[in-house]
Amino acid sequence: MASRPRDAIRVRGSLRTMADTSTQSIVVAAPPAAVAAVVSDFARYPEWADAVREAEVVEEYEDGYASQVRFVLDAGPMADEYTLRYEYAEDLSRVEWHLVAPSKMQRAQDGSYDIEDNGDGTSTVTYTLAVELSIGMLGMFKRKAEKMIMDTALRSLKRRVESLGAAG
Repeated sequence: MASRPRDAIRVRGSLRTMADTSTQSIVVAAPPAAVAAVVSDFARYPEWADAVREAEVVEEYEDGYASQVRFVLDAGPMADEYTLRYEYAEDLSRVEWHLVAPSKMQRAQDGSYDIEDNGDGTSTVTYTLAVELSIGMLGMFKRKAEKMIMDTALRSLKRRVESLGAAG
């Protein structure tokens, strides 16, 4: 197991610069710890994350958080298998990831969830994503696809976190 460095992520927006980065936010009716718990529970992603068929933690930090996760995605024509490397802010207010190696569909992927406490029992989750595809796609269509992926991911995350809060 690798050691997770303290304060691994200190600066917001530390994602490597890519030509097209998309960002969206949503308010979740739960505290940041509940959101971070769902975001970092990769084994359960297939239960709530659309198109994720498998999510397997292949490497962990000493504290038990995933450092590398292999995903199998099936979104119709956008089926892919890839591994992401994760880094966490000490307080879990930021989780970011990077594609370990190019896959069938992606040359690069950098992303993050920023989880902000709104002080009223809710959290604002900001999802930032930059993907460089292996296949050609017009910028307009790529941005539309990214928006759809992000909308779905945020809505699904919100639904999952809030349903666990209601159940608990």
